[in-house]
Amino acid sequence: MKHKNSPAAGTPAADTPAEVTARGQQPAAWQCIIDLPSERGISRLVTEPLLEHLGAHGWPPADIFSIHLAAEEAIVNAIVHGNKLDPNKKVHVECLISAELARVEITDEGAGFDPKAVPDCTSEERWEVPSGRGVMLMRTFMTRLEYNAKGNSVLMEKRRD
Repeated sequence: MKHKNSPAAGTPAADTPAEVTARGQQPAAWQCIIDLPSERGISRLVTEPLLEHLGAHGWPPADIFSIHLAAEEAIVNAIVHGNKLDPNKKVHVECLISAELARVEITDEGAGFDPKAVPDCTSEERWEVPSGRGVMLMRTFMTRLEYNAKGNSVLMEKRRD
């Protein structure tokens, strides 16, 4: 796993977000690039540092909740629906967190899907169907949500108001 901290002016790259914030400086943008194995529960390798860095960059709790939920949902979808829990397939995740932007891109090695074909989970006949809510939540919580043409990669962004 690669984590990158771009140093702010006069801030050594080795500082943790908490150390930088404690001195009153804006922490440097944080990047994470990682290939995850297709196994349940592995998303924590991304979501735990993501939560830490969103907090260090001063994101409000409601936005932290939204970004965390969207990222978790997209990673789980990639592992379960995209890669079908195939241990030979990876999920590629790239994150960028700054004070103004949270960007998460997730790509699986599956066949892809058509996001427009996901049924409306708010329709009465779908109320008791447990699938299809994740895509709706991601659309609702993020400022930008785009899939590639194949449907195996999603780019999510949340811009600070």
